[in-house]
Amino acid sequence: MSNAEQPILMARGIYKTYRLGKVSVPVLRGVDVTVPEASFLAILGASGSGKSTLMHLFGGLDRPDRGVPGAAGDAAKTGQVLFRGTDIATFSAAQADTYRRQSVGFVFQFYHLLPELTVVENVIIAAMIRHGRFGYPAADVDKRARELLTTFGLGHRLGHKPAELSGGERQRVAIARALINEPPVLLADEPTGNLDRVTGGQILDQLEEYRRAKRLTLVMVTHDQEIAARADAVIRLVDGKVVGQMPAAALAGG
Repeated sequence: MSNAEQPILMARGIYKTYRLGKVSVPVLRGVDVTVPEASFLAILGASGSGKSTLMHLFGGLDRPDRGVPGAAGDAAKTGQVLFRGTDIATFSAAQADTYRRQSVGFVFQFYHLLPELTVVENVIIAAMIRHGRFGYPAADVDKRARELLTTFGLGHRLGHKPAELSGGERQRVAIARALINEPPVLLADEPTGNLDRVTGGQILDQLEEYRRAKRLTLVMVTHDQEIAARADAVIRLVDGKVVGQMPAAALAGG
């Protein structure tokens, strides 16, 4: 197996249930997913199918249930999320923080930019969090932030504030911020959901060009089959279960 085929992320037997008051709401029901290194995986499904929950588990923002109540055998075992073969549930609090800061980048439907900061400052701040306010190489990070923003078409907007940008420009800033620490994995949850189709397509084109150049692993949640068809592979979630896994070409009819 070549390095490009090695799984960078895996989910094994993942269950996740949330409690709303006295009611238990199962969201994921025994999910298995493998994400090869440097690949683009799309997670397709309707609202409430468990897509975002799976992304949060991949990103270490939440943990799977510890077994299934009343189950026996394999179903009673605690599900695992593996990053390069290591169960992230075994990380200490410090290791989990490091994983979230350095190994994965996050892009969401909403941009979460700091309104008082400029475009370039919004990107640099992620590196400050990683390295410590006074411990990061400021000149190097500033240069990288400017290069990333230029790559995503914002070289002329570096000194602007978020309120002066369009929705598409704000999402480009959010993507650059997610990539400033050069994570091997980018997790994107409906990143173009608030954008028109033309703007969203342009951003996806730029992101895919960057991904191929940097051998980035991209996992993207979407409900849009046209977006999913851009991926190397697609899984479909229905009611918290994987009901289909296919090459994207099959989804596109190719």
